[in-house]
Amino acid sequence: MINITFIQPDGRETTVEAKPGDSAMQVALNNNIDGIIAECGGSMACATCHVYVADDWLDRTGDRMDGEEDMLDCAMAEMKDSSRLSCQIKLTEAHDGLRLHIPEEQG
Repeated sequence: MINITFIQPDGRETTVEAKPGDSAMQVALNNNIDGIIAECGGSMACATCHVYVADDWLDRTGDRMDGEEDMLDCAMAEMKDSSRLSCQIKLTEAHDGLRLHIPEEQG
């Protein structure tokens, strides 16, 4: 199993288990993680699953997919270099220990 930690804006952390092939968004929804709304269900048609990837994980989550940056431009929270749509982070065993920060606002 893969452990992922979601970090709320107030610093609260929740670590959950995931399976290879899951998206970080689906794992968040399956575990009722506050702040991941995922209005489009993972079709990259909104930015309500926006997360900030912890700096030490940026090289392991890959580059943004085509169109992902356009969606992030529409996010309510500030887009940073570490911004990703969690629906586009497909998990592998190499993501065990991944840390994702949730922005204060989604929508």
